Amino acid sequence: MPRFVALLKGVNVGRAKRVPMADFRALLTALGYDQVQTLLNSGNAVFKSAGRSTTAHATRIHAALLDKLGVDAAVTVKSANEMAAIESGNALADIAANPSHLLVAFTSDAQSLAALTTLSALVHPPEHLHLGAHALYLWCADGILESKAAEALLGKPGKAATTRNMATVMKITALLHASPDC
Repeated sequence: MPRFVALLKGVNVGRAKRVPMADFRALLTALGYDQVQTLLNSGNAVFKSAGRSTTAHATRIHAALLDKLGVDAAVTVKSANEMAAIESGNALADIAANPSHLLVAFTSDAQSLAALTTLSALVHPPEHLHLGAHALYLWCADGILESKAAEALLGKPGKAATTRNMATVMKITALLHASPDC
């Protein structure tokens, strides 16, 4: 059975949009997903499902979050294969010495992903931005909080995206591939 990750946008940051991970696991299990596991407290959940449509999973999860937990959070779902491609497609790996300073932006569609390249005007050396086939990568050499491009990515220009640092992406990918039948 295929494995997927659900990535929630903007949950558990400050007081708004609180989603306890135990509640998130229970919600996904109630939706019929198998072997649900959460990672960290930032809205990452790995699960198995016979259904293969990431869009259908995202729609179901979003509706259940709103209905059952009262939280309106954007949901992006990626398959295990997509996450592996995102991790291996990191063209900035050679310069990104600290994976926690490398932001990876995920969108639900290619058009939204391509639109993120407008952030390139805010990228100043030693920062780097790369649009990959499945994600956008932003190397914030001086740290994410010091980057104007990262600030924009986390704000209105990045509203169609959710981000994770590469350290978290690697943990998610490892979790997705921890089962031999992924």
